[in-house]
Amino acid sequence: MFYTRCCLFENGGIYLQYQVKIDAFEGPLDLLLHLINKLEIDIYDIPVAKITEQYMIYIHTMQELKLDVASEYLVMAATLLSIKSRMLLPKQEELFESEFGEEYEEDPREQLIERLIDYRKYKEAAEELRSLEEERAQVYTKAPSDLSEYTEQKNNESQILNVTLYDMLGAFQKMMRRKKIQKPLQTKITKQEIPIQTRMDEILIDLRKRPGRRRFQDLFPSDSREYLVVTFLAILELMKTNHITIEQENNFADIYIVGSE
Repeated sequence: MFYTRCCLFENGGIYLQYQVKIDAFEGPLDLLLHLINKLEIDIYDIPVAKITEQYMIYIHTMQELKLDVASEYLVMAATLLSIKSRMLLPKQEELFESEFGEEYEEDPREQLIERLIDYRKYKEAAEELRSLEEERAQVYTKAPSDLSEYTEQKNNESQILNVTLYDMLGAFQKMMRRKKIQKPLQTKITKQEIPIQTRMDEILIDLRKRPGRRRFQDLFPSDSREYLVVTFLAILELMKTNHITIEQENNFADIYIVGSE
């Protein structure tokens, strides 16, 4: 919207001024669409006489206020007057044949209606994009940081992390889920009691036979729940007595078991 200031002089010499508010539109189609919405007119059945009258009132108001009227507004005014005069003339006898073989009479408003519908689509799309832009403006992001030095350090030297009991429990739960997925649908359940000390000895013998690092999940060859639990408790006990060492290169990586010399 924009304002224009008008001045009046009364008989007593008193100087008065007032402001007149005029809506600012992006073009003649924007003005026509505003009038259609304001008058609650069906865009597919525009009463040309009524809309032309309202349009000309706006144009005359701008001229009386000595505001510059763009040429495109005057072109649209001439178009509306032309359509109005064509609709007042007697209907011609010429009929046009459609692609389906039917005959119809050309509506003088047809081209204008198509332009208004297309303009309304673009206007609604622009308003939606503007709304998304305002919503995105409320979000503040941080520029990506350069982590290349950490990557180079990781490649140059293997950093051994301190593995806690919670890391071991997490690895055990992950291994249990993997065993559950790989477990066959039909199995035979047998009760077998395995002493923790026996399982500790088996783990130490296995580590001596194949020296070097062993993956945590490789020490659980059986799918039996009792066997899995006993093996896990045996590993914790061996950690406690310093018979084995637990290594992990970085967070969330695989855990390795190393036998102590």
